[in-house]
Amino acid sequence: MTSPAALHSTDSDRMLAPSELRYLVLAAQREGNRALMRLLAPLELTPSQAEILLVLHSFGPLSLRSLGEMIVCEAGSPSRIVDMLVTRQLVHRRTSAADRRAVQLELTEAGASLIPSLKDIEAGLEAHAASVLTDQEQALVGAALRKYLQGTDSEGVFERRFGADQPR
Repeated sequence: MTSPAALHSTDSDRMLAPSELRYLVLAAQREGNRALMRLLAPLELTPSQAEILLVLHSFGPLSLRSLGEMIVCEAGSPSRIVDMLVTRQLVHRRTSAADRRAVQLELTEAGASLIPSLKDIEAGLEAHAASVLTDQEQALVGAALRKYLQGTDSEGVFERRFGADQPR
């Protein structure tokens, strides 16, 4: 593991090549997604489906619009992914008691039964990150990426999902 002193004395002193930051972010996302897909394969879920199940578990029931405002996996409406989860009987659509024209999405018993496995997968990925980066390094990377996302649609998604007023 790289020590924080080593990171500060060598890596941070070197200027990035043109486009290197963009490709570093892309490569990290790609590697993380590949690892997640391997871990989700036994559950027959995609990363997008898993994210929707976890968001519905933490914040549901939600309207399709509200769900779309809280997920990173899909820009815009996640209706196609939700349709697949409904077909697989992992998510249920029900008429809202407050507004009969509105539909609320919630986990079915089968969907809820996957949550412990999904949380174990997330914990394993977080443990891997902790084995590579110190808490301070994770905080620095997170702060830099949040700064990079300022003014974008993704900034709002992260604030709604991970903001200071959200449960940890």
